Amino acid sequence: MQRLSLLRITAVALVAFAMSAARADALVDWNVRAGQILSDARVGTPVAVRTMALVQTATLAAIEALDRQRPHGARTVSSVAVEAAIAAAHRTVLLKQVPAQKAAIDAAYEAALAALPDGAHRRGGIAAAERAAAMVFSARANDLPGAVDNYRPHTTAGAYVPTVTPAAYGWTQRKPWLMARADQFRPAPPPSLDSKAWERDYNEVKSLGAKASTARSAEQTEIARFWEYSLPPIYFGVVRSVAQMPGRDVGRNARLYAAAAQAMDDAMVAVFDAKYHHAFWRPVTAIRNGDTDGRDDTMRDATWAPLIEAPMHPEYPSGHAILAAAVGTVIKADLGSSPGPELSTSSPTAGGATRRWQSIDQFVREVAESRVLAGIHFRTAVEVGMAMGEQIGALAAQRLLSEPH
Repeated sequence: MQRLSLLRITAVALVAFAMSAARADALVDWNVRAGQILSDARVGTPVAVRTMALVQTATLAAIEALDRQRPHGARTVSSVAVEAAIAAAHRTVLLKQVPAQKAAIDAAYEAALAALPDGAHRRGGIAAAERAAAMVFSARANDLPGAVDNYRPHTTAGAYVPTVTPAAYGWTQRKPWLMARADQFRPAPPPSLDSKAWERDYNEVKSLGAKASTARSAEQTEIARFWEYSLPPIYFGVVRSVAQMPGRDVGRNARLYAAAAQAMDDAMVAVFDAKYHHAFWRPVTAIRNGDTDGRDDTMRDATWAPLIEAPMHPEYPSGHAILAAAVGTVIKADLGSSPGPELSTSSPTAGGATRRWQSIDQFVREVAESRVLAGIHFRTAVEVGMAMGEQIGALAAQRLLSEPH
């Protein structure tokens, strides 16, 4: 595959698309549709994040291909070709990843094509997208390991342990988009149980994160419930705040979405590598066993429960924190010194409510804080997750957003 086809649009291409009549919102609209299709498919967060990375990368590759195919002397790419390519890239990838959603995928695709005049431009856009998707799938053929569910429960012969298999164990073996290897940003171990940091983390989440907490405010509870949702649409809603700013074009948005999607997917690879390497206990396990850590200042609570149910994988670091920081870092790079918009997104676990932030840092910090308030992460896990996300987001920005706007 040509190097640029999965990585970046050239500066020349950006100029071309800035003059094109293609709607920047066409890509935004399809991202929303894809998110809904994945939500309806009820796939887990890691699978959904990976699928969105495939979708957005294929879309960017299709747009790049159309620009390279411009007739000599043509200053723009046909808007019909671009919009057809966006629709076809989404359809091709989604059909392969979630075939059970074929009816919804085809309905969205047919509606998009019906709005475009038939002819050489529409056919050319479709063909470019199908070729781009095929190249992406070929490049990612060894993305997933052959056996992704080979987790070995920790037990002794004859002793019962819970029989639910931890999530995304095979993600530790995945091929990253941006990182050189899954453990490139693997953090140091969590605080030792004889440290003051452990005492702080333990007692903070025990107080703030309990289901019956009296220390957590009503707004803090709303924040925790809001960020209980973790599928890609909640993050791409924030990206959409930027993509819909006045003056943006489809090429710039394709780069933004691909960068955010690849950063999120690599964040999942990195965080599960770290989680299963360190295998640190969740607050509910720690607090119900507080008499086993060798400290008098971490008192056991035999019936303690978190506000939301803990995910089925190790605690350290935080997946939400790494995702938020990766997305936030990509957005910062895209905006550069330009003032950013008000950020917002909505959450199904908050009844469709919308939250808003005046800065990227405010958004990232709230996401991280929500996991302590929810009772499923310690403070150190969210701080470390944010640091990892910033590093991965910077890689995505360097790789996909480095050309001038």
